[in-house]
Amino acid sequence: MTDRRASKPGPVLFDVDDGETATVNPASAPPVPEPDLPQPQRRAMQTVATIAARRPSRLGRLFWGLLLALLGATLSVAAWDFATSLIDRAPVLGYAVTGLFAAFLLVLIAIALRELAAFSRLKRMDRLHHMAETALVNADLKGAREVVARIEALYEGREDTRWGRERLAERKDDQFDAESLLGLAEAELLKPLDAAARAEIEAAARQVATVTAVVPLALADVVVALTANLRMIRRVAEIYGGRSGTLGSWRLTRAVMTHLVATGAVAIGDDLIGSVAGGGMLSKVSRRFGEGVVNGALTARVGVAAMEVCRPIPFNRVARPSVTSLVKRALTGLFGSR
Repeated sequence: MTDRRASKPGPVLFDVDDGETATVNPASAPPVPEPDLPQPQRRAMQTVATIAARRPSRLGRLFWGLLLALLGATLSVAAWDFATSLIDRAPVLGYAVTGLFAAFLLVLIAIALRELAAFSRLKRMDRLHHMAETALVNADLKGAREVVARIEALYEGREDTRWGRERLAERKDDQFDAESLLGLAEAELLKPLDAAARAEIEAAARQVATVTAVVPLALADVVVALTANLRMIRRVAEIYGGRSGTLGSWRLTRAVMTHLVATGAVAIGDDLIGSVAGGGMLSKVSRRFGEGVVNGALTARVGVAAMEVCRPIPFNRVARPSVTSLVKRALTGLFGSR
């Protein structure tokens, strides 16, 4: 006769060694694998850099030059025929229209002169930057003093550099080598200008990151990144004294973007994304938010390159702004915190 207690259902117990029991811990379990989501891309800033850095071919420049010349000649002849025929039919109205054409021509001449002045200012800033680099490389004290004198003349009428100019005037005679003299000018004169330029870069990075993250429209991030970077580069140039017109802004932007593309600075590493995102933030938000962070970081990198191009003195004693710190300040509170 079998024992009924042995056939009753019940829990089954297994003997587990102490070593195996210690290793069974939910906290040490591997994470659940997530689906393969596309990583945040930098298409907007890559497109902006490609568009701005692209230099037209000689055939293309010849085509646009001839087209503008033909359009200008055609419009001029048409305007002349229209004005003369109107004078024959209605002299008073014809002379009035002729006066309007003359006023329009004067405005065009004023715009052309402004653009020439903008190119002259940019050329002067380039010359100062080159002179400062040459003085630093050759340890030329005489050249450094000439650079400092020109920079003082450049910022003479600006109130935001008054305190720095006074400090520089007090201490520049005590400097007996080019590096220390240019370093003093850099620290005293360019400090408030560097702060203003950093503020412009942070604002542009914030705008690009926000629009990329929240606007799902196609090409909207490219348009916003292009306009924001153009405005940022122009404002950085104005801060350092190289105010540029429309054509000057495009020339400056192409120079900055060409430098970035040539040096590979448009690429961005995972270490920068990790430091900006705060340790895995990109895994907790959508792909658009990740692209916003990347595009904001690349905009800051373009801004730093614009500072290097527009500054009358290259970064020497003063450290070059960190892209990571700029993006952290720009995006603080925008995408949340850890």
